[in-house]
Amino acid sequence: MEDMEWLFMGLVCGVFSVCGAAFVLKRIANNSEGSNTLTAVSSLLKSHFLPVHTNDITISERDFPFRVRADLQRAIDQLFGDDTRVVHFCGVRREYSHEGLSISDCVIENEHNQAVSVPPEHEALDIGEDEPIRVLKNGLWLLERDEVKFAVLLSPTGNFQETTGVRFQIGTPNSSEGTRIAKEFFRHLEDSILKAESYRGKILSLEQPEHSYTGKANGITVHKLRTVERDQVILSESTLTLLERNVIQFVKQREQLSHFQQATKKGLLFYGPPGTGKTHTIHYLARALEGHTTLLVSAEQVGMLSEYMALARLLQPSIVVMEDVDLIARDRANMNSPCEEALLNKLLNEMDGLKEDADILFILTTNRPETLEAALASRPGRIDQAIEFPFPDEDGRSKLIHLYSRGISMSDELVTEIVRRTENVSAAFIKELMRRTVQFHIEGGSSGDVSHDEIDNALDEMLFKGGSLNLKLLGAAERDTASSVQS
Repeated sequence: MEDMEWLFMGLVCGVFSVCGAAFVLKRIANNSEGSNTLTAVSSLLKSHFLPVHTNDITISERDFPFRVRADLQRAIDQLFGDDTRVVHFCGVRREYSHEGLSISDCVIENEHNQAVSVPPEHEALDIGEDEPIRVLKNGLWLLERDEVKFAVLLSPTGNFQETTGVRFQIGTPNSSEGTRIAKEFFRHLEDSILKAESYRGKILSLEQPEHSYTGKANGITVHKLRTVERDQVILSESTLTLLERNVIQFVKQREQLSHFQQATKKGLLFYGPPGTGKTHTIHYLARALEGHTTLLVSAEQVGMLSEYMALARLLQPSIVVMEDVDLIARDRANMNSPCEEALLNKLLNEMDGLKEDADILFILTTNRPETLEAALASRPGRIDQAIEFPFPDEDGRSKLIHLYSRGISMSDELVTEIVRRTENVSAAFIKELMRRTVQFHIEGGSSGDVSHDEIDNALDEMLFKGGSLNLKLLGAAERDTASSVQS
């Protein structure tokens, strides 16, 4: 029995010995393989800075918002000119680097968690142009200028495993020349951010997802709004005059207003029934105001208002558009929670907290002006001018019919009849009426002028067959329109 126990113990010891040997051999093989393919960044840095020891270098850093990495990439592409020699460039990887990488981390020799040289990684970033811009995710440059050696590290930074920024670190000798190089480097980055070449003059919104369905990185979405010319803005003469004076002329006179120490920011409220041309007019203004960046803020994005305003200040002159503002800015007496009031206060503070010389134009829209908080709607400095968008008058309806019936032939008599029969309808109603008329015209063979029957069929379908709800959806006043159609 005692012999059996000794035999069992010998067998167990043999198994552990074999496993231990296998583990050691595998570790040696891995280390041998790693030494052939991966280079420790610490050895690269030490070799690069010789005869200066890495303990004698000084490291400076700046963190930039994640959304400006397109302009940072432009800065990188232009950064190292004829006076700076790139000694070595590589990507950097460290097994456990959830809190980001630093030059200090890369200098430390650590066999268990060594920062190693790897191929650089890039991602495609959509900036609204024909081709996306290729941005670097992280990288290490070993550089030399005027016989002074220095290193630059680019790495993502953030909180709770979420990337929120881009960090640049520069390591230089602790000398006056090294300090000068670091200052010039960060000044170049700052200048590129202030120029904001990637997004200036475009129509933007901020997005939470980092990537779109195309696979391109996201964060700032560039929109392509439809082209609206001046003659396509169908408003009454008084409304057009008010709009021109408070937007177009105001922008043209900004420099002179500033000379007289007057504010160059302005808040406008567009109000009126749905479908009367508020959004349509914004599309026109976004293109008519050359050089302006337009920021589209939806109601659910008001939580990012601080980011929007920082971007508006960076990219000024800019237009901040917030449609359906009554969703977050209704009268405090009608609010149901402190969270709603906090969002309202955020909006009020952002609009009122801008400097007087900020070249920012706020355009807020609503279908329910009577529900707005008085501190917003009745406070010059926040809302400086309200502009009403009513249902179009006879002249307006005639112009709208001609605008939306381009490509088809229609007699003047028929246009006059449509104008008479569409009292108290919105511009959107006229647009849809013309589309349905064309559809009936196509079904009828699409020959000759549009007929009375085709107009009758379109009006009947829109006003009666869909019921009262359809009238509201299409932007028509139910009682008045029904009576006018019957006459």
